[in-house]
Amino acid sequence: MKQTQTSKTAVLQSEPRKKLGSRTASALRSLGRIPSSLEWTKEAAHVDFSIDSVEFLAARRRHQHVFELDFAGKKEAAIVRHIDWDTFGDQILHVEFRRVDLKKKTEVEVDLHFVGHPKGVLNQLITHVKVLALPTEIPDELEVSVADLEPGTSVTAGQIKLPDNVELVTPGAITVARISEIKIEVIETPAAPDAASTTAAAAPAAGAAAA
Repeated sequence: MKQTQTSKTAVLQSEPRKKLGSRTASALRSLGRIPSSLEWTKEAAHVDFSIDSVEFLAARRRHQHVFELDFAGKKEAAIVRHIDWDTFGDQILHVEFRRVDLKKKTEVEVDLHFVGHPKGVLNQLITHVKVLALPTEIPDELEVSVADLEPGTSVTAGQIKLPDNVELVTPGAITVARISEIKIEVIETPAAPDAASTTAAAAPAAGAAAA
């Protein structure tokens, strides 16, 4: 079980939104921008703004989790809290960001990536775990090896190897995957009648036709 490379920051030019509502949001999306918001904290207020969709999606493809939202020179460090997609999952409707302190650990969910071929059927019970990490050290994903595991074997969250300076928040006893036996179903086909019985059954019918 190993971890993948950790994330870096990406700068997003952020334009404050003076008008809200579905029409304004739709107009922004038609211009290639994504309506977004930055959630409030005790020290800072909620902010509505928009970001460039191409820049954001490119950063996501590079597995970058930490963003510097640039409001005309004033930058705020943030991570994605939630993404709203359209019904078909083709277009992002809205992105909600959460403020973070780059020098303090934050709690995030990290996807699990199962690798290897077990000696049975892999039953994946959860898709992610919660960890505590510095924003710039958030793992892209955590690999869980199930190679050659026997039926009846389970893998717990506590068995996942974490990067240095990353702590597991999900209880270690939680089962993330279980290997079950491969069941082979045998379907029996009706036996074909033998030639003798077929001839015997046909004989009376032939006699009746002759009469």
